[in-house]
Amino acid sequence: MADRIRSLLKISLASFVLALATAAAGPGIAAAAETIKVGFMAPLSGIFAQAGKDMLEGIKLAFEQIGYQTAGRKIELIEEDDEGNPAVAQAKYRKLVTQDRVHILTGVLLSNIGYGLIPPIERDQLPTLYLTTPDDLTKKNVSKWILRTNFAASQPMHALGDYAARVLKYKKVAAIAMDNPFGHEQIGGFQRVFEDQGGRVTQKIWVPLNALDFAPYLTQVSRDVDAVCAVFVAAQGVRFIKQYADYGLKGKLPLIGSGVMTDEHVIRYLGDEAVGAVGALIWAPTLATQANRTYMKLAEAKVGRTPAYFTAVMYSAGRWVAEAAKIVEGRVEDRERFLAAIRKASETVEDPRGPIKLDEWGNPTQNVYILKVERVGGKLTNTILQTYPMVSQFWTYKPDDFLKLPAYSRDGQAVMVSPMVRDRAVIEKGKGYEGPDCAGAR
Repeated sequence: MADRIRSLLKISLASFVLALATAAAGPGIAAAAETIKVGFMAPLSGIFAQAGKDMLEGIKLAFEQIGYQTAGRKIELIEEDDEGNPAVAQAKYRKLVTQDRVHILTGVLLSNIGYGLIPPIERDQLPTLYLTTPDDLTKKNVSKWILRTNFAASQPMHALGDYAARVLKYKKVAAIAMDNPFGHEQIGGFQRVFEDQGGRVTQKIWVPLNALDFAPYLTQVSRDVDAVCAVFVAAQGVRFIKQYADYGLKGKLPLIGSGVMTDEHVIRYLGDEAVGAVGALIWAPTLATQANRTYMKLAEAKVGRTPAYFTAVMYSAGRWVAEAAKIVEGRVEDRERFLAAIRKASETVEDPRGPIKLDEWGNPTQNVYILKVERVGGKLTNTILQTYPMVSQFWTYKPDDFLKLPAYSRDGQAVMVSPMVRDRAVIEKGKGYEGPDCAGAR
């Protein structure tokens, strides 16, 4: 009996000493056995599902590379399908925060969902890495808790506007794009720099997001231009490029535009109709750096094909999260320090895209590559024509001056998109650049 009492006393004393040591070491040690919970949200069903799945592949690849562990803690990735629906996204966000108790939110593809999540993210003070691209998220509607892993929509198109005017020597361009903030801001960025360089956008055609038959719009493209600048993604990108060739425009008017439109997630479904298209983007599979070669080897082995740019961006996000956790020695519960560590990680982690520096508004300053779709080894891919190094979201303009001007929008003034507009293209003819466009409805 006495021996049993002595054993119980020893166990109790050991437990007491361990508890004291843990408390003295601080909350980080107590949390060390817990997982770092990373929330991921994107459309995994619906018309944008492929982009969402490409995003998910990227962050998974980053965590698989390190065995889902960092800073002595396991990583748990919690995936949610927002279905491309803002109401669903709000419900999934509440689940991630209140039920799953995530330490960070990643993903978010669509601009309307991104904007809608700002208030709860700020309320919860949740470190967040967005992929979505609306300019104002990192210009005039900035949240301390949100950093962007991707680009501001107009950012690569500023470079394309410069390239079209100075290198390709185009003077007149027609624009055709999806009728949403991404299309408006990409065309706006292209137009501003192109016209600053002496060119002129003579026509704009806006196409509803649900349109997959481009005949009514392609027949109205002016033939009295040097090229057509287009912005479409996913299924719309595939159908647009196919029909652009079917209607005989490919051989008559060079096609330039968003590098997202000519990204691997689009051209993997195309043939020769895509050859020759020129775009601007922050990454290309043919980028000849050691970091990109390493990434491509990992990604191609994992997904069995050339990865999309969405995959590369979310691979970066995952690596930033893992490195930031190391910087704070696993204490990701300290949200201020964790957020600051993510900023530091973005600059120190070798990235497939090249050098990156988050500016004070939370947007990456990074290389923009002018790309051309070509056949290499029998496969379509994007080859690099020119590199614009460390491009700011403000291009070469002074940030203070840029921020005083109205934002890019669909037609140069604040508007609400009417039901009639959703059902047809809106065509603007003969309107040159008259200053930056104003912020329209989002």
